[in-house]
Amino acid sequence: MNEKASITPTQLVDDHSDYLLSFAMTKVNDIDLAKDFVQDTLISAITKLDSFEQRSTIRTWLTSILNRKIIDYWRKAETKYTDPVSSFFQSDTKKTHWLTEKHLGDEPSVSEKMDKEETLSELADCLDTLPAQWKGIISSKYLEEKESEQICNDYEITPSNLWVIIHRAKLLMRDCLQTKWK
Repeated sequence: MNEKASITPTQLVDDHSDYLLSFAMTKVNDIDLAKDFVQDTLISAITKLDSFEQRSTIRTWLTSILNRKIIDYWRKAETKYTDPVSSFFQSDTKKTHWLTEKHLGDEPSVSEKMDKEETLSELADCLDTLPAQWKGIISSKYLEEKESEQICNDYEITPSNLWVIIHRAKLLMRDCLQTKWK
């Protein structure tokens, strides 16, 4: 059966969008981002349907396109500077190291010092809740400031796997910190 000739763009969307969304959610754990990936995938597939060579099923072909879009997203994210603590919540424009806060002028007050110590303690507690490998990767990346390539070599993982782990660890850390700060 000629799968390519018999499928319309509407059928492509109807038959495969739910599966693709489920697949994307396992990779990014963010419904809006997953929907964007699925939409981009379907648009790409519809515009390139004529080039589908039928060496696999349409679903496999679509999943491959989707997976490449997700990998490209993580690669682009790798090149951007992120401030680890602020990126749990909102992007921040300051470029100082997240563990050291530069005070211009006056010495920090006792209250500020206590807040910083409490925050670091809570951060350490949340870090301890992560799986051992994730904890090591997060520590290597943000505490030891190792390069991504070195971390991948140390843990024998791919760059895309590194960024999936970092993304998921950040989500867990954010949830943990938000619970502690209520």
